[in-house]
Amino acid sequence: MRVLRIFHSAVVDAWRERERALQRLGVEVEVLTAEAWNEGGAEVTLSSRAGERVSGIRTWGRHPALFVYDPWPVWRALGGQWDVIDVHEEPFALATAEILLIRLLRRQRAPYTLYSAQNLEKRYPVPFRWLETWSLRHAAGISVCNREAGEIVRRKGLPGVASVIPLGVDPTMFRPAAPRDAVAELIEVGYVGRLSRPKGVSVLLEAVACDDRLRLSCAGSGPLESELRSRAHALGITGRVDFLGALSQDQLPRFYAGLDVLAVPSLPTPGWTEQFGRVAVEAMSCGVPVVASDTGALPDVVGGAGELVPPGDPVALREALVRLGTDTAMAATARRTGHARAEECSWDRVAERYLQMYEAALHTPLPGADHRPVEVVVVAFGAPDLLRRALEPVLRLPVTVVDNSSSPDVAKVCDELGVAYHDSGANLGFAAGVNFALARRRAPEGDVLLLNPDAEISSEAVSHLQRALLTDNHLASVAPAQVDLSGKPARVGWPFPTPWGACIEALGLGRLRARSDYVIGSVLLLRAEALRQVGGFDESFFLYAEETDWARRASSLGWRHDLVESVTAVHVGAGTSSDLRAREVHFHASQERYLRKHHGVWGWQLARIARVGGALARAVLLPSARAQEAAARCRLYAQGPMRMEVRQRRKGVPENAAPVEAA
Repeated sequence: MRVLRIFHSAVVDAWRERERALQRLGVEVEVLTAEAWNEGGAEVTLSSRAGERVSGIRTWGRHPALFVYDPWPVWRALGGQWDVIDVHEEPFALATAEILLIRLLRRQRAPYTLYSAQNLEKRYPVPFRWLETWSLRHAAGISVCNREAGEIVRRKGLPGVASVIPLGVDPTMFRPAAPRDAVAELIEVGYVGRLSRPKGVSVLLEAVACDDRLRLSCAGSGPLESELRSRAHALGITGRVDFLGALSQDQLPRFYAGLDVLAVPSLPTPGWTEQFGRVAVEAMSCGVPVVASDTGALPDVVGGAGELVPPGDPVALREALVRLGTDTAMAATARRTGHARAEECSWDRVAERYLQMYEAALHTPLPGADHRPVEVVVVAFGAPDLLRRALEPVLRLPVTVVDNSSSPDVAKVCDELGVAYHDSGANLGFAAGVNFALARRRAPEGDVLLLNPDAEISSEAVSHLQRALLTDNHLASVAPAQVDLSGKPARVGWPFPTPWGACIEALGLGRLRARSDYVIGSVLLLRAEALRQVGGFDESFFLYAEETDWARRASSLGWRHDLVESVTAVHVGAGTSSDLRAREVHFHASQERYLRKHHGVWGWQLARIARVGGALARAVLLPSARAQEAAARCRLYAQGPMRMEVRQRRKGVPENAAPVEAA
């Protein structure tokens, strides 16, 4: 595998350990970075090691989101043969837009991945908002250093799963030192980082002032240094506080070795909160207990391995520092658990996760793809007799049933047939029910067959489906042909909904949209590799269009979907719901939700106008019974299907949580 990584902070030698670890895994990596960059308040100039494939590029601008590279070296590099382009810059950054524009002009077809640490949801001004949306919607993957950043990029348009990958640490450099004297008179507290207001050093000074046993060493520089020195003097603790200035990476291990506890007293602000906390990981790797503010990403990094305190609370901070500094048993536990947590952030582990992200972007088959199982997932809502008929033909396979109705009769059927049963506890809807099952899979590395409780397919037919699925590494899903109980065929392959498609259908020319972009979800086999990259269903879809949305996201990541006509399933259709009006509202509300998500407000409004116009024309021209149906459709779209769905729920109209066939 050949990977081109573009990352301005790779100018720091220590941050290129990721690339060295990737090379040890057999990945050929070339790095483009800044010739020089200000890192942590100090100007760093690129100095490469012998045999290292790294090139420094001139940059214009100093802000991480507002700089650009010299385009000519980027142009040359993007003309090479690469498997993955890893743009290690924020999706909204000017440098990201520059690189992706050059990639487009160069006709570079390798998939690209991005990076984000932004864990506050911000609405950026134009054109940054447009750049962010475009870059995310076309990305094959993204690495994030905290979970909230992953949720934010998903909400902003990332089609797949964000890979949560920590910032790395070198365990050979940051390693435990000899234990300190347990009966020392003073508790040595350390701080490493920028001396600025959001870092909370002023709160740390107040905590130290509250207890004569605490001594503080501050390693770092920043705009607040003189003010903090004055504050220490005013608190009368200048004899117990040392300001050491910024320390290099080589100096930090010795600094940590002299500490009893490290403090990370960060304060959240409207525009910033802690995005990772690398110093906490470095300290834990050195066997130093950590006390951190319960804010931003720090709970994920420190929680369970150190002490968390409310941000801005000097009393709670002092108490935690004293506990870890005086309770030898608690400190020993914190050192042990902290070191284990830090091992998860070693560069070797980080490189393994990056390799997994690259393999997902390239649709690399998972190990054992030729003989992996198929797990059947059924989201049930009452109708135990139908459910029994659906389950009996597939009992040779692992089966998981999620019961959205909490029905004792459904539980009894599952117990009698020996399948896994989960009571979801509420009517979650189909998408959330599927995700509930995916989180509890009996065969985590297997493919997944979504099966409606009103559909039937044999285990042998499922095996045929899987063989068809695995013939092409880029097939994300396949479905069988379908017939109803009378043997009448039903349409399985459909084009993706679009505003222009709505206009064509409004003119009565829907037959012209005969292509098959995706296959419906009543009997649908999902590939394990696609689930790994795309993730589960969007739970904002209660009923209908959830598989359409999933297929659309998969397609944007290079996956395809196919109908296997040699396999047939029986599908009753609407077998677990009798409320036609409620289903009609759900269906069209999901159509609105889909169009808003993938085509924006204006795309939805165009489709809405077309459907109102088409329904109005039919209400005038068709016979009375069909005219009434068209008039009802016209009213539904004029009022707004999603708005009507909300009203329906408020009125307590029963909702079915198992899907029926597309209309």
